Amino acid sequence: MKQITLILFLNLLLSPAFAQQDPAPGSGGFDPFHFRNEFLMTSPGAMGFGLYGHANPAILNYVTHPDITFAWSDNDMGLSDFSRWGVFVGMPNTGFAVHRFSLEGNALTDYRLSTAFGNKRFASGLSVNWSGGDTDFFGRETTLTLGNLFRPSKYLSVGLMGTFLTDFDDYEGVVDLAVRPFGNERLAVFGDYALRKDMDVGDGMWSAGVAVEALPGLRFTGRYFDHEAFTFGVQLSLGRIGFSAQGGFDDSFSHSHNTYAVRVGAYDRNVIDERLRDPAYFVELDLSKPMRYQRYRLFDNANSLRRTLDAIDAAAEDPRVSGLAINASGMSLNPAMLWEVREQLQTFRETGKQVIVFTDNVSMNQYHLISVADHIVMDPQGSLTIPGYMMGNVYLNDLLQKLGIGVDEWRYHEYKSGFEALASNRMSDEDREQRQLLVDNMYALAKEDITASRGISDDEYERLVNDVVFFTAANALENGLVDFIGRWNGKDDIIEELTGKEADMMAMNMLQRYHLPRDNYWGRKPEVAVIYAEGPVDMDAGMRARSLAEDVKKARKDNNVKAIVFRVESPGGSPLASDVLAEQLLLAKEDKPVLISQGALAASGGYWLSMYGDTIVAAPNTITGSIGVIAGFFYDEGIKERVGYETDFVKQGDMAAMGFGIPVPLLGIPIMDKPFDDKEEELVRSMIGGLYDTFVKEVAESRGMTFEETDRISRGRVWSGRDAKEIGLVDAIGGLQHTIDMALEASGIGVDGDYEIVEYPEPGLFGFSGLASRLLGVESKKSIEDDPAVKHIIWRAKNQGKPMLILPMEYMHDFLYAE
Repeated sequence: MKQITLILFLNLLLSPAFAQQDPAPGSGGFDPFHFRNEFLMTSPGAMGFGLYGHANPAILNYVTHPDITFAWSDNDMGLSDFSRWGVFVGMPNTGFAVHRFSLEGNALTDYRLSTAFGNKRFASGLSVNWSGGDTDFFGRETTLTLGNLFRPSKYLSVGLMGTFLTDFDDYEGVVDLAVRPFGNERLAVFGDYALRKDMDVGDGMWSAGVAVEALPGLRFTGRYFDHEAFTFGVQLSLGRIGFSAQGGFDDSFSHSHNTYAVRVGAYDRNVIDERLRDPAYFVELDLSKPMRYQRYRLFDNANSLRRTLDAIDAAAEDPRVSGLAINASGMSLNPAMLWEVREQLQTFRETGKQVIVFTDNVSMNQYHLISVADHIVMDPQGSLTIPGYMMGNVYLNDLLQKLGIGVDEWRYHEYKSGFEALASNRMSDEDREQRQLLVDNMYALAKEDITASRGISDDEYERLVNDVVFFTAANALENGLVDFIGRWNGKDDIIEELTGKEADMMAMNMLQRYHLPRDNYWGRKPEVAVIYAEGPVDMDAGMRARSLAEDVKKARKDNNVKAIVFRVESPGGSPLASDVLAEQLLLAKEDKPVLISQGALAASGGYWLSMYGDTIVAAPNTITGSIGVIAGFFYDEGIKERVGYETDFVKQGDMAAMGFGIPVPLLGIPIMDKPFDDKEEELVRSMIGGLYDTFVKEVAESRGMTFEETDRISRGRVWSGRDAKEIGLVDAIGGLQHTIDMALEASGIGVDGDYEIVEYPEPGLFGFSGLASRLLGVESKKSIEDDPAVKHIIWRAKNQGKPMLILPMEYMHDFLYAE
């Protein structure tokens, strides 16, 4: 705010509209404001983009796509009179203009190069203006224009401009004010005031008027000038082209001149696309790339979940779109993301538009998603495998013993199986019970959705899954699992055959939502902060709780952020890191709505992060709960002798050597020198018991239960999102977009209100693998340390002996990296 105040103050100093000058009007060096901006239909900030900074360069800060306008004035001599014309080019933060005059055989060409910077509430800009031709005849000199534009709310726009000769021998200041009574583009009332050097304040030149957008892209203007002249104008947008005309009248109501303009380039609101055009476009949606929550800013062709959901929604509301053509070959997304995308596609279909999916080799999870389509097109050499669902584990205790590594598991809650695969050789009864229930829920969800979408009976579904399992493309077509045999590269002809009419293809980034000009809203829209908490809960690794807590704090303190959606995708981790983050969420909850969106995994420490939210929303196949504590550690049981290590130490303190040990070669995993003795284990047991009681107590308070009720559904047990809702651990079933919609309602913005999403943490600039792929045309090789499972093992080893809020490591693979 101090920077904005300083810039405004400097602009005032340079703008003689605010300086005391002796009255001595003169025009030396440049034309008066209204004359040199004769093609403007309103004050610069009132409508559109003000000839792309020709009047106020600061407005270029709000231009998002390249655009060009050719304008001319007929001086009441007909359309063919080009004695005065101009070409105005605008692009993000930059503008260029050429303005041509002819008079009494003399010609002058003015050139103007402009730039701007700023944010949605305040922008500054600078123009350099020079001339060619008969400059002496017209008295033209090089000038500079400094402009500021302040839009503190959606109702008000204030512009300040100062134009001056480079030697400051002459200068002019302009104030531009516009008000939108309804806070949108439909109506603006405006006025401007210009004062030249040596003019009295009462001698300044001014205008006032009104701009109305009666229909999308159809605009009418009226403007009255201090010398009793006035203009009426009309502007018509047809999308990427537009036309405008303006008639001028003098103080005796006699027609004096017309101005005309033709615009080409950026997409604009228009009545044809909104109300008259039949939907004909199919939007291409590429799901063949991996899906993540956030993309690197450069060299990253992955999909992001929110962008994908938003694109489907944007296609649903775009009147030009009749359907989606989806490339689903090789798609990779976790089960919760899969369900969310499927739900968004189902909502899209409910608008009456079609979904056509192209695929090749399809797994059970993938078929669950694509079964929502109106038409599934399978590659002639493609296949479909639908064997149902399973959860298994590899038990490593015997292997570790053969390597000379002992494992101790401190498991005091029967369902908390976080160390079971390392400390045992079989699945415990309790783990089998909870895993079987998860598998049953996954199977039931897929069966419910697939049978409803494909019109298959329950008995037929069981036959296909249990008796057939594997389908070639021809078999899948014969059994009604796909609708057409073909390939993505022949999509145009296939869509025409399936729909009965020719379909034009449209890229996702060409949808209206991403191309409409941003002149319909002034200032900064209210925001919903979406904060992604991904990976093991650790202070400085995994989700980096230390820095993520600062992001939550930043969103809490930003008054323009009206609600926080906290997306949890985590198997848990450190109690300290969990509580540091949860504390910030609890503080934020005092100031604004905080809603939790649970992804594929939001259990143990991931549930600790969730429990303080105003509302917890989970997908039906989310893995949540696991309210419990586990600890374990690795110790030397012969590995030192096998690898040739020896250890020795001195100490002061009975338990000083409790965590002492050796690192495993290459991986650096620490192995303790000896198992814990009874006294040391009792200390750990006490810590685990105390932490568990705290966890259960906090959950009970946040969920409105008694300690005993919470304990019965805790003890480390995992639950599906659907079951968690039944027992009161979550409040609603839904995905990320559903949670955002709930946050909009809770904050008072409303789902139909104007808002923007701001995401945390800030994404990185680029990832090496994406950079190598783009620049070298090859996929980068990953080392074993890059494998998520190996990373998780190393993370556990480095935290061994500490009570942790964590799931078994195989959940990371089965649910975060599933296809």
